[in-house]
Amino acid sequence: KTTFKLKIFLKVCGNGASELATNISLSIVTIFYNAQLMKYLGINGVSAYGIMMYIGFIFISIFLGYAVGCAPIIGFHYGANNRDELKNIYKKSLQITAIAGVSMAIFAWVFARPMSMIFVREETLLNLTVEGLRLYALSFLVCGFNIFASAFFTALSNGTVSLIISFFRTFVCQIVAVLVLPIFMDKMGIWLASLVAELVSLFATSAFLYFNREKYGYV
Repeated sequence: KTTFKLKIFLKVCGNGASELATNISLSIVTIFYNAQLMKYLGINGVSAYGIMMYIGFIFISIFLGYAVGCAPIIGFHYGANNRDELKNIYKKSLQITAIAGVSMAIFAWVFARPMSMIFVREETLLNLTVEGLRLYALSFLVCGFNIFASAFFTALSNGTVSLIISFFRTFVCQIVAVLVLPIFMDKMGIWLASLVAELVSLFATSAFLYFNREKYGYV
């Protein structure tokens, strides 16, 4: 019969803190996006952004599903000290993420109008949504790596690095990008904020992956 082990319980909660931070950050970031959209584009901008998020989450879910799905496998092989298999999973995951990112970006760009028409038919709002979705879709090229890295470090039981990547990507970079870019690029800056935030986050993600490679033996 098991007993309640507070220390282990708190460690598990801490290891999953990145997922908590991601969901809280997304709610707060959405407020900033809506404020900027009302300022630069009015109610149509908020509506277009809402539609983009519905469509975009379909694509993002693929990255999230893969990252969460392979996390137990990564954790198992790390715990079992199967370094060769850990290297194999890491390498293939980066390849899969790259291929998926390019494929989804192309698909979203080509089919932006048909997908948007599921939600809206009014021409002005439709055109605005298509324009925004095509620019937002460019972030699919990058975001998969950041999502995978956060889940990867969670699987390695390094909740601190996972939390930093997640918080930096979904909160700090997003807010700075959506507040600063429109000053120089007007409405296009809002649509490109996600791409810029993901690119900046990728530098931090790459640094964490590089400096921890020998510690965990995945390269």
